[in-house]
Amino acid sequence: MYTLRRWWDRNGIRLGLVVAVVICSWAVRQTQGAAIFELYQLLARPFTGLPTSAEQTIDPRTLELEQRIAELQSQNQQLQELVGYTAKQPSNGIAAPVIGRSPDHWWQQTILGRGKKDGIQVGSIATSGGIVGRITEVTDHSSRVLLISDPTSQVGVTITRSRYMGYVRGQGANRVIMEFFDKVPDVRPGDVVTTSSISRRFPPGLPIGTVESVNLNKSPAPEAVIELSAPISHLEWVMVYSTPQAAADPSNLSAEDDLQDTNALSEPSVPQSDDSNQPRGNGF
Repeated sequence: MYTLRRWWDRNGIRLGLVVAVVICSWAVRQTQGAAIFELYQLLARPFTGLPTSAEQTIDPRTLELEQRIAELQSQNQQLQELVGYTAKQPSNGIAAPVIGRSPDHWWQQTILGRGKKDGIQVGSIATSGGIVGRITEVTDHSSRVLLISDPTSQVGVTITRSRYMGYVRGQGANRVIMEFFDKVPDVRPGDVVTTSSISRRFPPGLPIGTVESVNLNKSPAPEAVIELSAPISHLEWVMVYSTPQAAADPSNLSAEDDLQDTNALSEPSVPQSDDSNQPRGNGF
């Protein structure tokens, strides 16, 4: 007995290690390492932080939103292929400074310091983070813009989320009114509004603004207040793009040919002079 105890004292630890190694090897072989991983998780759990309630709440929402975005992108691609959609975003824009703006017509029109010699033509569109308006008169070195905020301005638009259409009309402010064609449109505050395919003067898909409020009981048609994306109240520079319609034949841009029925401006024609002689500030 004394001899066995001495042997155990000498070799017990070694024997235990050998047995542990054999058991671990068997466990790895039988469970493909799952048992060892579970043991590691059990031992490491006290040293790792548990997810907070905020993380547990946000993660599922994030995954859901990412999945929804992927679905919408897939649907958009399918629809584009179905209708043979070709993006009509303007290119080769011309940067133009605002050089004249009358206090009496602040929301109706503005004068730009670029003209025919810079490549600008009647019917071109002006943007600044969104639609600003349309070029109605051009000289060699200046041009006049009919602003989207002008009460005579009308533009065909679409709610991008639901695809319901209508038109916006100027209100002499940074907001315009959208009147829907449908009697019960799917629209809500925050919806993005862009130009639609019913407009012959503006390519579809250009930003107009976002829905601020909705009045579905308005007669004769539901209306929404749209906050413009472009800073109409304090324009300094705009980008001017030539549209296919203007490039083909500016004379075809009469009010009868488009939803955007605009009256002729009563202001005198744009003065024909060099940039150095152009009126500044509110001098026009």
